[in-house]
Amino acid sequence: MSIDTAEGVLGDATIGELEAALRGTLVRPDDPAYDEARAVWNAAHDRRPALVVRCAGTADVIRAVEFARSQDLLVAVRGGGHSIAGFSTCDGGIVIDLSAMKGVRVDPDRRRVVAQPGLTWGELDHETQAFGLAVTGGLVTSTGIAGFTLGGGFGWLVRRDGLASDNLVAADVVTADGRLVHASAEENADLFWALRGGGGNFGVVTSFEFELHPVGPQVLAGLVVYPLDEAREVITRWREACGGMPDELTTLVNLTTAPPLPFLPEEVHGTRVVVIVAMYAGPAEAGEAAVRPLRSLGTPIADVLGPMPYLGMQALLDPLWTRGAHNYFTSAFIEPTDAAIESVLDAHLATPTPFSEVHLHQLGGAFARIPADATAFSQRDAGVMCNVIARSPEAAGFDRHAAWARAAREDIARHGNGSTYVNFTGDAAEDKVRAAYPEAVHDRLVRVKDEYDPTNLFRLNQNIRPSAAS
Repeated sequence: MSIDTAEGVLGDATIGELEAALRGTLVRPDDPAYDEARAVWNAAHDRRPALVVRCAGTADVIRAVEFARSQDLLVAVRGGGHSIAGFSTCDGGIVIDLSAMKGVRVDPDRRRVVAQPGLTWGELDHETQAFGLAVTGGLVTSTGIAGFTLGGGFGWLVRRDGLASDNLVAADVVTADGRLVHASAEENADLFWALRGGGGNFGVVTSFEFELHPVGPQVLAGLVVYPLDEAREVITRWREACGGMPDELTTLVNLTTAPPLPFLPEEVHGTRVVVIVAMYAGPAEAGEAAVRPLRSLGTPIADVLGPMPYLGMQALLDPLWTRGAHNYFTSAFIEPTDAAIESVLDAHLATPTPFSEVHLHQLGGAFARIPADATAFSQRDAGVMCNVIARSPEAAGFDRHAAWARAAREDIARHGNGSTYVNFTGDAAEDKVRAAYPEAVHDRLVRVKDEYDPTNLFRLNQNIRPSAAS
């Protein structure tokens, strides 16, 4: 049976040749597993690819890339499958699904881990925490390690240990011409530089090697909830407290609607609140002094900041971020001035659904000490990253919700230099890509793209267009 693609028709014999070359599974539109195979975490993107290749290993990735190139197919690469911007699926193209590639090997003596791209952060943390080690991971355990790392990667260890991409020490990459290349500081160094913040533009990463750091197993972590009428005071005092915080402490302000959690009074459920989320990644006795200011930024509704397993902190937000909702994320790097705080509060008061939020991520520490030219991620001098999130369990009205997020982001971004986080640009547009990189960094990324993907085979991403496509 032939299959229609965005570029034409694939005959059964052609598809059969690909299937015979795989150790994994090829899923066609008429297969019973197709709807499950095409689905992603973010229900805002409902696409119908022509083929889904569920890769069992690197050889399958090479075969899939060669097939896509030979048939001129649109390529989507899927790791964990959150697909915030929709890049891990497509209409009429081929999805190279890496989710079955979950191999992981921890070397506790060298404090290194080699991990395949189908792993989520929950799975990787499970392995590394067996040795009391970790690397900066996502804020929910279902986040895939691959796209998260390639765009930078913010988490609870970012101020002590830097971004996930800062801790990447090597990677194996299948390039657009089907070669497997190794990238590190010593080998293919320009590619290695580009992988640390340049997104999925340069190939399919089939192996990540990270530096690990001692963490836990117990950390001092959790949250303090404050009422909306104290929001301005709370955020202003948080800003002031940030200047004296040790690198071991990473905090986040979440302007949200209170869910029906058991530690919150019933009368607070469904009301707007300000939540301070924090983790101290050092000795608990030192952490108590470090987090003390967070307990008195206002009049707490609830204070559940205390000792817990690191794995528990990594999973703390999971119940609020389940699969199947419609999501739109956008961001801006800002300075938390009084005027910026007003813009953030305005955005919070206008949130269109009780699931929509505005986050302020504290930066500085190890994140800021990385030289700006050391990696493709180069927004090292910002004080805060603001994420604006539209989220709804329903498709109806979601375009309006996303429009709120875009407008809020534009207003908030006035209080920074216009830059954005490449993993949370919201839309696939050239101006958003340019906002993620200074001009010199973008030009260097183009040169790397020219070398490793001159025809732009890997273009479902925040795309760095090669010179030939400009």
